[in-house]
Amino acid sequence: MPLFPRTQHPQARPRAARAEPVVLPVLPVRDVVVFPNTVIPLIFGRQRSLRALRRARSEDALALFVAQREPENEDPAPEELYQVGCLGRCLQSLELPDGTVRVVVEGMTRSRIACMTQVDPFMAAEVEPVCELCPDAGPRVEALKRRILDQFEEATELSRRIPPEALVTAFNIEEVGHLADLIASCLDLDLEQRQALLEEPDCLRRLNTVARHLHEELRILWLEKEMRERVEEEMDNSQREYYLREHLRAIQDELGQADGAVGEAWQYRERIDAAQLPEAAREAALAEVERLQRMPVASPEVSVVRTYLDWILDLPWNQATEDRLDIDRAARVLDSDHYGLRRAKERILEFLAVRRLVEDAKGPILCFVGPPGVGKTSIGQSIARAMGREFIRISLGGVRDEAEIRGHRRTYVGAMPGRIIQALRRVGTSNPVFMIDEVDKIGADFRGDPSSALLEVLDPEQNFAFSDHYLEVPFDLSRVLFIATGNVLDTVPPALRDRFEVIEFPGYIEEEKLQIARDFLVPKQRAAHGLTGRSIRFHTTGLQALVRRYTREAGVRNLEREIASVCRKVVRGVAAGGDGVAQITAEAVEEMLGAPRFSWGDARAEPAVGVATGLSYTEAGGDIIAIEVSVVKGDGDLLLTGRLGEVMKESAQAALSYVRGIGPSLKLPDGHFARHDIHVHVPSGAVPKEGPSAGVAICTALVSALTRRPVRADVAMTGEISLHGRVLPIGGVREKVLAAHRAGMKTVLLPEENRNDLADREQFPAEVFDDLEFAWVSAMPEVLDSALTGGAPGA
Repeated sequence: MPLFPRTQHPQARPRAARAEPVVLPVLPVRDVVVFPNTVIPLIFGRQRSLRALRRARSEDALALFVAQREPENEDPAPEELYQVGCLGRCLQSLELPDGTVRVVVEGMTRSRIACMTQVDPFMAAEVEPVCELCPDAGPRVEALKRRILDQFEEATELSRRIPPEALVTAFNIEEVGHLADLIASCLDLDLEQRQALLEEPDCLRRLNTVARHLHEELRILWLEKEMRERVEEEMDNSQREYYLREHLRAIQDELGQADGAVGEAWQYRERIDAAQLPEAAREAALAEVERLQRMPVASPEVSVVRTYLDWILDLPWNQATEDRLDIDRAARVLDSDHYGLRRAKERILEFLAVRRLVEDAKGPILCFVGPPGVGKTSIGQSIARAMGREFIRISLGGVRDEAEIRGHRRTYVGAMPGRIIQALRRVGTSNPVFMIDEVDKIGADFRGDPSSALLEVLDPEQNFAFSDHYLEVPFDLSRVLFIATGNVLDTVPPALRDRFEVIEFPGYIEEEKLQIARDFLVPKQRAAHGLTGRSIRFHTTGLQALVRRYTREAGVRNLEREIASVCRKVVRGVAAGGDGVAQITAEAVEEMLGAPRFSWGDARAEPAVGVATGLSYTEAGGDIIAIEVSVVKGDGDLLLTGRLGEVMKESAQAALSYVRGIGPSLKLPDGHFARHDIHVHVPSGAVPKEGPSAGVAICTALVSALTRRPVRADVAMTGEISLHGRVLPIGGVREKVLAAHRAGMKTVLLPEENRNDLADREQFPAEVFDDLEFAWVSAMPEVLDSALTGGAPGA
């Protein structure tokens, strides 16, 4: 707060000034305000200013120095200058080699531009003095002067920017206005603050304003001093330590001990300083360096400490790759590497979209589950490429030791970090795409449970401070994008499964395998065998034959092997002197690879009694199966053959119980079931069969065999049956529908509750809905009406 209020002082007297305006050159200055009774060096380089300067020197060396409002303006107009400036005298001038002129200016009096008389070739104006109001001497004014002088003395001691001569001059000044101008010229004020002080005619108000600025400057100077002292103290300690280390190293060189443990310790210290480790890791490393320095060279502990320090220093504590967050580019990369897999691709693109908005978003813990060969591991590499990250993979199949994950404690001989830390050291970044393969095949024994150790690794709320038993310092895994893979989830512990965001990879259907073969496998194998499109051409019939007759798998690994085998046959022919283009058709495939190894079910030509067509689903895709029922005289037994599983046997028993219940409506004689045995058989007896979805087909075949009504040959069906004849929902609808279409069926009977499974038509080829008719059923009477043809019931 100022010592005096900002009011007009009754005792204030105007300072004597020249009243008549005179015409003088005007010199605009940038970022500078010239105060009266001060000496300041200025440099001029603009042509207009140089001409005004020559004019001033040719007369009485007087000119008006006025600050311009916008310092960046190279050619200010008169209205862009402040109206109040300082009348000054040019004491010295020196022309510099670059064409500019350095002038030492002495400020004299405050002056105002009355009117501008010319602009070219230099600015000139009528200048009139500013009448200043100076207070009479008194105890209050004297107290203010003393206080300001004390503060200015303190500021001079703290700041290197204030020359000591200014303090001596300040103590010899009597006038209040002169003192305010001197101190204002020494303070670090912005242009507006300086100009406001220049334009203030009241000397006492000006001194109060300077007092406030001086007080604020002192606060800043004290803070600067504290920071400077702290930095100097740290530098002194660092320089002292450096000097002692270099001195000790020189002594060791003289003694021939530079290669010993002590010399090695100094090398480790330098590496630690350069590595910028986290505080906990730095403290642990320095503690080990101190141990190393005190150890004899021949001590066996030296190698243990050295190995530990190498691990600490080689880990990517601060090294990370920058994510590429271009979603369109990422989508193109994923599509170019893999066909299909829509859910997995969408989830990665969603993660990238979130990262664009939230920089420190936690990465998801994804788990890809599906049969072998469907692209779980390879899409992890594509994800890393799309994001611009490094890729690292470890396989945990058969791992039974918890130390494989967390590492061994250093008390054991040959101890090492776990696989997580080892992989990060190999990849060299702290934010890779980290794939943990075969997570469903982790074992457990007396050495611990590795899946329990993974709980911390795969928990975003904990893995920011993952502690390996070997390192014993926290390592941040929160920036890692973990992807686990497995074939099934049943063997994964519930606690670990709860941390996963599961994305299922279904087996490829035939259409997808054909597309993958055309776009990826054939070009890859053709290039691997030195073939071109002019030497081999795969027809659709040839690829279809490879898919249907020579492979039966969920993925495409065996398909790639068979394509490679065909390419080798062609290469052999080319090497033997053959020419022309090898046309790979279905006949050529059979000629090269021999007799077909597999066959798919085909629709029957004619309706048959006691034979219904069901639909099955395996990892290799869907297929049709024939359910055969025979009724013979006997004691009322039910015989089930064809390697049926327990669930399928129970479905057959439930179907028979339902048929027994509706016996009267089928016009079967009393005691018919007691006098006949029923034999249910599912062909391909060497292949195990399981699941409840054959219940509808078994029931239909039973009714057909008992009533002698044939089952339509172009109808396929699937669904679980209840004791009361309800048709319950099942799984694998997509694969079963495609199997029915491949077999040439015309109608497919599906449970009503599975209607939503066909809602997404993009997952089906367009011709499926053109060639197939879908009947949605909820009870067995609807199934029988659609599946059985006419005919009189009989025993």
